[in-house]
Amino acid sequence: MPGLRIGLLGGSFDPAHQGHLYVSEVARRTLKLDQVWWLVSPGNPLKPEPDSFAVRLTRARLVAHPPFIHVTGIERQLGTRYTVDTVRALQTRFPQVQFIWLMGSDNLVQFARWRRWQQIAASVPIAVVRRPGSVLAQLSAPLARRVGVARRLGSAPSLVVLDGRRNEQSSTALRAEALGAAAEAVLNLTP
Repeated sequence: MPGLRIGLLGGSFDPAHQGHLYVSEVARRTLKLDQVWWLVSPGNPLKPEPDSFAVRLTRARLVAHPPFIHVTGIERQLGTRYTVDTVRALQTRFPQVQFIWLMGSDNLVQFARWRRWQQIAASVPIAVVRRPGSVLAQLSAPLARRVGVARRLGSAPSLVVLDGRRNEQSSTALRAEALGAAAEAVLNLTP
């Protein structure tokens, strides 16, 4: 593994979808990544209770494109709950790997709510892929104001914003759609 460039895309993946693939592919192509690891979180302190960890991990594996995307539950193995701790543990375990934190611009807006976000930015370069509805997020995000937006990704702290053909899928919208379909099915069953 020495010398590999690996993008880390963390989240609930509740459910995994084409938007996750889009962020992964744009980052892989633009940053010349060897792999992207999808870090399926055992629990997200900023989101409501997701589906079970096992279900989310299985669904993510069905959506991912191996060998380029590696779906992992390593946060559960490491016993980490917060990104800052996960990044530190991965850098300790794999000191020869260059990790890059990946996120959609929709997450950049709330990044300042993450535990010790300044420490995350100081320890790993961050690449943000523009997503519909938040393409201007870097203008107001505390992270962008703190470290600036670079033209090229450097060593931490470094923030770059990547662009490509947009994908509008989101886990929130997919969950709402599924709930709506379930409610409609129940109504259709009611005499």
